Amino acid sequence: MEWNARRLDVIEPSPTLAISAKAAELKKKGEDIVSFGAGEPDFETPAHIKEAAKKAIDKGQTRYTAVSGTVELRDAIITKFKRDNGLEYSRNQIIVGTGGKQVIYNFFLATLNPGDEVVIPAPYWVSYADIVRLAEGKAVIVPTTKADNFRISPAQLEKAITPKTKVVVLNSPSNPTGSAYSRKELEAIGEVILKHKVMVLSDDIYESIVFDGFQFSNLAMLSPELKELTFVANGVSKAYSMTGWRIGYGAGPLHIIQNMDTIQSQSTSNPSSISQAAAEAALTGDQACVGEMAKAFQKRRDLIVGLLNEIPGVEVNVPQGAFYVFPYLTGAYETDGFRKLQAASSETSKSKLFCAQLLDKYKVAAVPGIAFGDDNALRLSYAMGEEDIKKGVARISEMVRDFSR
Repeated sequence: MEWNARRLDVIEPSPTLAISAKAAELKKKGEDIVSFGAGEPDFETPAHIKEAAKKAIDKGQTRYTAVSGTVELRDAIITKFKRDNGLEYSRNQIIVGTGGKQVIYNFFLATLNPGDEVVIPAPYWVSYADIVRLAEGKAVIVPTTKADNFRISPAQLEKAITPKTKVVVLNSPSNPTGSAYSRKELEAIGEVILKHKVMVLSDDIYESIVFDGFQFSNLAMLSPELKELTFVANGVSKAYSMTGWRIGYGAGPLHIIQNMDTIQSQSTSNPSSISQAAAEAALTGDQACVGEMAKAFQKRRDLIVGLLNEIPGVEVNVPQGAFYVFPYLTGAYETDGFRKLQAASSETSKSKLFCAQLLDKYKVAAVPGIAFGDDNALRLSYAMGEEDIKKGVARISEMVRDFSR
């Protein structure tokens, strides 16, 4: 008897979580590891949010809630959309899930039929394509370039859409590159979306972490017609440093939310009641903490970009948001040392080989670019202290320089 489900043949374990787990294991053994792997803010969850969770426990808010989330939290999400995005949603157009990943997963389960195509610009968050495949859809990967700051053009999108296309994924600011779309760029993409009447998954999880005065926009904010074709996924994990609380949320057309509710009712049911109380406090309370964390991330971004661009053979664009850099290693790959390493290895992915050597010999954990659809680079999360950033980049520099000797 075959015990393994065949759907597992089309996916892999999350490489970002695997790298973080390996780095944590080495640290427990006493090794001095600098980990750029985790996509997780290093700040404490703000005190007023933690207090709200404690009060919820004391009040006995420990029962099941509605599958889609408490009325109070959904109303807080409605208020957030009005306040931050100028968007109007009714309560039954909002769903709360156990993290943003579950919200996205349930969205694809609720919308895709076998063979439906989903356009995903690369580099992309590692889970998009695998979630699409689990939902029996087909991931259509559209490579973008460093020269275009990793943004899909309207012409590329037009070419990628076919009669089978059902959804286009937009993640702005982006994991892994930190690139973001301006309102003008979104307007041009929106024309293509309206022409073909396809859905858009707008992953806005890094909405509040933007730099240099960048003004966030999503397609739903541009017109009522585009709003009807857009599902917005967001959450409290990144903006409020609440990754472990596992609360994500989504907003969109009523029929999609209803179908997602049905799916969620047969999987996890409601998210944690205590986490929902904390998320309500996050969205309705003082928002100063959000800006303070974004300011700290911008300072770290400036530091890591400057240090990386000093390394021969390494080039990195300046991110407009999130807390990642995606340095290109094309010059480092062309060194004699790396070519010798490649010749002696059975690994065909350059970025996997680079990251394996980086961890084994130089004690730095990073995620290979191939995991995000671009083997020319690696992803570094700078959600860490400045001294660790300096130490980690110095080790990367040492490795690249050793390749050149």
